[in-house]
Amino acid sequence: MRWTPGGSSDDVEDRRDEGGGGGMQFGGIHLGIAGLLIIFVLSLVFHRNFFALLGMGGGAPSAVTQGDRPASGANRQLDEAEKPEVQFVTFVLNDTQTTWTKILSSEGVQYRHAKLVLFRNSIDSACGMAQSATGPFYCPEDEKVYIDLGFFNELKRRFGAPGEFAQAYVLAHEMGHHVQKLVGIEAKARAAQERDPRSAKAISVRVELQADCFAGVWAHATEQRHLLDPGDIESALKAAAAVGDDRLQRMSTGHVNPETFTHGSSAQRDEWFQKGYPGCLTEGEGSMKISSIHR
Repeated sequence: MRWTPGGSSDDVEDRRDEGGGGGMQFGGIHLGIAGLLIIFVLSLVFHRNFFALLGMGGGAPSAVTQGDRPASGANRQLDEAEKPEVQFVTFVLNDTQTTWTKILSSEGVQYRHAKLVLFRNSIDSACGMAQSATGPFYCPEDEKVYIDLGFFNELKRRFGAPGEFAQAYVLAHEMGHHVQKLVGIEAKARAAQERDPRSAKAISVRVELQADCFAGVWAHATEQRHLLDPGDIESALKAAAAVGDDRLQRMSTGHVNPETFTHGSSAQRDEWFQKGYPGCLTEGEGSMKISSIHR
C-alpha cells in the first residue's frame, strides 16, 4: 500500500505500557489496581492524602494520547519494534475516518471520530476486560477500537495472511462497526437480538458481514485514489478468509458447526468484502440497513 510514514493522530490512545490494563495514570505515574487500593487504604488509616504526597494530586486520571506517552524502560525495545505498525495503523485510522466523513456527510449523517486504543496483553474497556487472544474489537459503549499489535504477527504466522493491506482490512472492519453505531444499525441489531435470542448468532453474522462490506467500501476508495499496490486486495481477501468461523473452528476443534457461527464463513467474509466494490450501501433510513445483508 502506498502511504507516507510519520503521521500522527489525536485519535490514537497508546496504552501499551499499562501492563495489562486496569490501572490509572496520574501525572505520568501508572499504578495498577492493587497499588491504588493500598494507597487508598493508607490514606484512610492515617487520615492523609497519600496520592498528593506521591505527587499525584487528587484529580482524575488522564488518558495518554499518541505523542505524550511516557517511555517505559521495560517495553522500550518492543515499542521501537512496533513503531512501523503504529505509524501504519495511524495512517489507516486517519484515512478511514476521512473516507467515512465524506460518505456519511453526503447522506446527511454527521461523522463522529472513533478512538484507536493500542494495548498489550489485556485491557479494561467500557465493554469489559478483554485479552489479546480476543483479537481486535470495537466497543460501541465508548466508540473505541482496541488492538494489540501482536495480533498482526498472529495474522501472518498462524493464519497465513501477511501484508500491510491484510492489517488494514482488520482495522477497516472494526471501523465498519463504528459506522454501524453512528447510523443506528448497531442499536437495531442489539434490539433484535434481545427480542429474539434464538436469532442472536444469525444477526451477529449479518452485522459482521456488513462490517466486512464496509471495509471493502474503504478499500475501493483507496483504489480510486491509486493507493493500492498489486496484490493488496488479494492480501485483504486472504485475511478475511483467514478469520472465517469455519476455518477458526476447524483449527481449534477439527470440525465445523455453522449453527454457532458469529462472524460468517471464510467464503462469506471474502464475498462481502468484495461487495464493497461499491455495494452494501442501500437507500432507506440511515442509508445502510441490516436487511442489506443476506446469508
